[in-house]
Amino acid sequence: MGKAAVVKAFEDIDAALAVLDAEVDGSGSDGSWEADPLRGLADRYLDILAGTRRMEAGFAGLKARAAAEFASTLAAVAAPDEPVQAQEAAVTAEIGCVLTIGPRAAEALLNQSEMLTTVLPLTLAALQDGTISWQHARVMVEEAGTLDRAGAATLEAHFLDPDAPDAARGCPAGEMPASRFRHKARTWRERHHAESIEKRHAAGALDRRVEYAPDHDGMAWLSAYLPGDQAAAIWNRTTAIARGLQGPDEDRNLTQLRADVLAATLLSGGNEVSNGHQEGSGPGQVPPPRAQVLVTVPVFSLLGATDEPAMLDGHGPIPASMARDLVANGAGSFYRVLVDPRDGAPLEIGRTSYRLTKAMRQWLRLRDGKCSFPGCSNPSLDNDADHLLAWAQGGTTGISNLGQACPAHHKLRHSTPWTPTPASKDEPPGWISPSGRHYKSEHQDWEPPQWPPGFLPRLLPTAPSLLERAILPYLSG
Repeated sequence: MGKAAVVKAFEDIDAALAVLDAEVDGSGSDGSWEADPLRGLADRYLDILAGTRRMEAGFAGLKARAAAEFASTLAAVAAPDEPVQAQEAAVTAEIGCVLTIGPRAAEALLNQSEMLTTVLPLTLAALQDGTISWQHARVMVEEAGTLDRAGAATLEAHFLDPDAPDAARGCPAGEMPASRFRHKARTWRERHHAESIEKRHAAGALDRRVEYAPDHDGMAWLSAYLPGDQAAAIWNRTTAIARGLQGPDEDRNLTQLRADVLAATLLSGGNEVSNGHQEGSGPGQVPPPRAQVLVTVPVFSLLGATDEPAMLDGHGPIPASMARDLVANGAGSFYRVLVDPRDGAPLEIGRTSYRLTKAMRQWLRLRDGKCSFPGCSNPSLDNDADHLLAWAQGGTTGISNLGQACPAHHKLRHSTPWTPTPASKDEPPGWISPSGRHYKSEHQDWEPPQWPPGFLPRLLPTAPSLLERAILPYLSG
């Protein structure tokens, strides 16, 4: 063992890479796919891609351990009177040089490596096993960084320990893109943070701002940091207006139309732009944002008995006070969905019908939350409802036979061999690729709501009329 063993191990890796390169070139074929050589080549390349993903993750885990151990070793041999900051600077400089990365990137890598090796053992193990990527591990580090150790341990157990009491359902963390995992991990963190979301939102709202950054070719970026309900409503309103402007004589795509609608609205003195026409709202007055947004509210939170976060479609957890305001003042734009106080399941808002009713579309949005295609983040408002098994082939018009795909993946389904798998009332469909590989769907991470103090679940069956009288106005409204 020792340095010679390290050199020999990397020589073996180089040899293995040469073998894989030969397979990519086709020179490593053994003739086992002679019956369908092109299909065999395609399957071989997918196997190489899958193996590369695992190896990249394993190397990332190895790099994190090596960086953390290097820092620990230098700290152990440092002179007693050497300042800590000087030790850290020396370690960062050495890591940056050996990896040819800048000082900020080296410092970030060391911080991430420290978290993985000391606070997040399940994440490091999953990374070394190749079941999650380095991008997934970074998400876990970032979301756990604001939690105490117990909270961080519960967070990674929820997503990485299948035997955890509240293990995440549906697609495993490592089988969804890191961007989708970030959304799920952030949602969990918002729900379980030791400090209430009301306090954190109040502090965050003080930092709201608009930023401007010039870019190339006479262009610039304009971004806004806003409360989640306002940002979601502005986005959906802009999208709705942009869709209304589309037509056979319109050569701008949806992305360009969104930008033009936003610019026209802001530059029109506070007047809204709808289908190309301005609607007066008074000089200098900006109309309140309104859009079709699902707000899923725990019933006791809606009644003010708890401050449990609600879920804003396309955004994630929001403070209960914000949800109550949306329910009270956004009736023309926000759809209220209550959840059962016993198990967290959404209360029924649709019914079976020959035709796809508006209520069924809303239930479909609630079940899936977004386009059901693996890795797609397209929000539910923009997606198409589609029969998984066509009506002509015996399919029914029920929630279990419906899926929602964004326009691009809806087209992919009907123009290629990509096929959705069966769904259920509570679970969206997965997908089967042309190569026959099955990709699982994501599931909404519903949780049982919090019960207010002194109101135990066992009391519910004895007083259903009281609860029904409390929530009936919201269900009917």
